[in-house]
Amino acid sequence: MSLVPITYDRVLSIIGDVLRIALPPGTADDPNGPRFGDLALVGDVGEAPRLAQVVKLAEGEASLQIFPGSRGLSTGSRTRFLGHPPEVAFSPNIFGRVFDGAGRVSDGGPALDEEPVVEIAGPSANPARRALASRMIRTDVPMIDVFNCLVESQKIPIFSTSGEPHDTLLARIGIQADADVVVFGGLGLGFDEFWRFRTAFEDAGVFGRTVMFVNQASDPVLERLLVPDMALAVAEKFASEQKKRVLVLLTDMTAFADALKEVGIALDRVPSNRGYLGDLYSQLARRYEKAAVFPGGGSVTILSVTSMPGGDVTHPVPDNTGYITEGQFYLRGGRIDPFGSLSRLKQHVIGKETREDHSAVMNTMIRLYSGARDAQRKQAMAFEMSDLDDRLLKFGALFEARFMDLAVSIPLDAALDLGWATMAECFPPEELLVRQNLLDKYYPAQKAA
Repeated sequence: MSLVPITYDRVLSIIGDVLRIALPPGTADDPNGPRFGDLALVGDVGEAPRLAQVVKLAEGEASLQIFPGSRGLSTGSRTRFLGHPPEVAFSPNIFGRVFDGAGRVSDGGPALDEEPVVEIAGPSANPARRALASRMIRTDVPMIDVFNCLVESQKIPIFSTSGEPHDTLLARIGIQADADVVVFGGLGLGFDEFWRFRTAFEDAGVFGRTVMFVNQASDPVLERLLVPDMALAVAEKFASEQKKRVLVLLTDMTAFADALKEVGIALDRVPSNRGYLGDLYSQLARRYEKAAVFPGGGSVTILSVTSMPGGDVTHPVPDNTGYITEGQFYLRGGRIDPFGSLSRLKQHVIGKETREDHSAVMNTMIRLYSGARDAQRKQAMAFEMSDLDDRLLKFGALFEARFMDLAVSIPLDAALDLGWATMAECFPPEELLVRQNLLDKYYPAQKAA
């Protein structure tokens, strides 16, 4: 015997895109009643219903955020709960497809209404049941592979500012990373930005292993809240059930935080810092903690873009993100800054999964580049330059051209060889302060001669 769906028609208020409706007494104890996170359809009689989600339950009332927005909605509207939280299609047929912020197919292709679905925003994997990170994800970006390795199950942001080529870098990593599946989540992207990502994946021939969830700037703002959850739910399924190595790319998580702020204001919640709510940390952590290695299965690795308004690293979003994630890549002046960037998991793979000289090359080149920066400052202040300063300046120019330029794409072993060659062009072996056995094996013989 099927239950007749109940329609609620007593609207208490409409504030922003949040609708408050009255519930009959005892609804909170009804197992068939609305639950936090459930979806609902809201609309006036004779109009197409709008998708909404329960964001607050109180005695005798429920608050719902309306994803398409509340414009034109009257106090005579009716609400019908669907009895389940947001879901997204999951099957091999989602590869090479684009979905919008509500999980609907948006690429003009065939619908996937009959495909199996998976609930989003579920709990993270139990940390005690996860495997330790031990495998590197090679990207062929030398500033990542050589100096701050991306490791399976890592959660790491790209801290960027307006005008930096973070989208170009993110697309390159998605194309070149040795992952089985790439799940892309776009939040508030302009159409040209979305199209550049899609075209880049198609032109590189990796679109067939990519799934895209995109909320464009012209789409409802509140749908941005669903994009990370949908992308991560699909990624978890591929990793846990199909044993895939999944790389999740998210851009921009600051837009996600701004959408959270908008909902909080509509719910009359007290802001904490610069208008953001006090649970910003936990909201971000709920998403980032989805990164994991599943024993006997695959892995989920998260690489996100977090923009810093005005370049302010103390802004609440990058500030909270830094406490959650395992390092960060700083994008400054169109390059990954080697001094601000950090991968806290790189020690799990350097010298273990990579060559024995990896650590020596990494540390020595960074030390020499730091010396090159000091030499540049001396030169700018017209101080007398020594022979060592001149060689440091030469090394700095070569380092920036061969390693820091984002157009450079080179496998890790070749990048390590190039690092030895670059150092040998500027310094004799005794100035490198590297163990002799490594110099004997890797320092270019013709330079030593």
